[in-house]
Amino acid sequence: MKQYTFAALLATSLLISAQTSAQVDPDGYYLPMKVALRAAEAAIDSCAKHGWDTTATVVDPAGLVIVQLRGDHATVHTKDSSYRKAYTIVSMGPIFGITRTSQFVALIQKAPHGSGPELADLPNIFANAGGVAIKHGSEIVAGLGVGGSPGGNRDEACAVDGAAAVAADLK
Repeated sequence: MKQYTFAALLATSLLISAQTSAQVDPDGYYLPMKVALRAAEAAIDSCAKHGWDTTATVVDPAGLVIVQLRGDHATVHTKDSSYRKAYTIVSMGPIFGITRTSQFVALIQKAPHGSGPELADLPNIFANAGGVAIKHGSEIVAGLGVGGSPGGNRDEACAVDGAAAVAADLK
């Protein structure tokens, strides 16, 4: 019982910390909607080149949607999976120093009987590859999530392409 209580406290404190740090923008930079739109379009285009119908979502550090684009023929569940991947990286990335949701998956797999499952069970957290951080300097200013390809690793490759498409705009 003590282990569960500790894990629950850890998960709660991490959630509170994530919400607090994710909403604080020390340098005052925010990701403009037009830049977010280009990142989402580039991610969808990257997947479409392989024949994968996806949705791309870009969220701000508070987890609010900046843009969400559904590619042609992307199925309904891709809206939620892309959002949850973007949300996961902006909320967990600053805490654990990670920039991809695949790294989050690896972290929680290291503690399968500890706090890992509790972290993955938090609201809107999605332990699946496909989300990447968009950074201004060392700060995560947005998350880009992609959902709908045949596998999270493919979603993540498209999200990486989307973030790379706007990297020059963030310098």
